[in-house]
Amino acid sequence: MARFLWICLGGAIGTGARYGLSTWTAKRFGPLLPFGTLAVNVIGSFLIGAVMHAGLAGRLSPEMRVVLATGVLGGFTTYSSFNYETVRYFQESAWLLGALNLSMMVVGCLAAGVAGIAAARWALGA
Repeated sequence: MARFLWICLGGAIGTGARYGLSTWTAKRFGPLLPFGTLAVNVIGSFLIGAVMHAGLAGRLSPEMRVVLATGVLGGFTTYSSFNYETVRYFQESAWLLGALNLSMMVVGCLAAGVAGIAAARWALGA
């Protein structure tokens, strides 16, 4: 039961962080593309790569890994928002914006995940 509550708390922290970053990004870069969703997904991909590598390398307890990965980062990342925003572009026949959003998200998140693993390996020496 305690693990469940820690995951819930982590999710609340991640959700609050997502809201704050998305709001700031929308104000900073405007509404043309959902840059807030891109930012949280790229940052979340980097962090989950680092957290999972650290956990699997024995540098984080299994409890901390699940709280950070499932709770905090599960609340922080926004795949469902990305999906909705991309589908909306295609429904509105904004093919170029939809393809651009899809490409940026997939390439950005994959690159960030690889970078997160590399950063964790470098930081942990493992």
